[in-house]
Amino acid sequence: MNRPVLFIGTAIAAALIAVLFVGLGNDPQQIRSPMIGRPAPAFALKEVGTGQTLDLQALRDTPTIINFWATWCMPCYQEHPVLIDNARLFGSKVQFVGVVFNDDEASIQKFLRERGSAFPTLLDQQGKTAIAYGVGGVPETFFLDRQGIIVAKFSGPMTTDVLQANLEKAIR
Repeated sequence: MNRPVLFIGTAIAAALIAVLFVGLGNDPQQIRSPMIGRPAPAFALKEVGTGQTLDLQALRDTPTIINFWATWCMPCYQEHPVLIDNARLFGSKVQFVGVVFNDDEASIQKFLRERGSAFPTLLDQQGKTAIAYGVGGVPETFFLDRQGIIVAKFSGPMTTDVLQANLEKAIR
């Protein structure tokens, strides 16, 4: 038996097991984004249905939730009622904003007619805003404090408990 080969193989296997064990308890939806702690990238996008431009700078002084989504996204269908209910619950204390990319305005308007709307939905036609935020898929949600700093990010469909726990970080 070749002892050096056995020793090196055992060391490599132990290192792999250690890496897997460390990551075992991590929630993949709570992956720490490099955007957290940084100012939210600025944007000015047109609102679906009205064509009015909403500038993120206008939302300063209000905790803001930016939800990236699309009409073809099944988890977005699951999450939408949670966003609507919480937007109504918090009213003007928290600004909710939906940003839709990789989609067309007619599909978005149909989705909103069928599923309801309680906050501005913006169209990111070229996907530049999603790229600036590092969105890898939908839904992804960013929580901004009153100064416009990203304090939390969540990937995937949120429950009310998840939304409110992340929102607490923005309200502090």
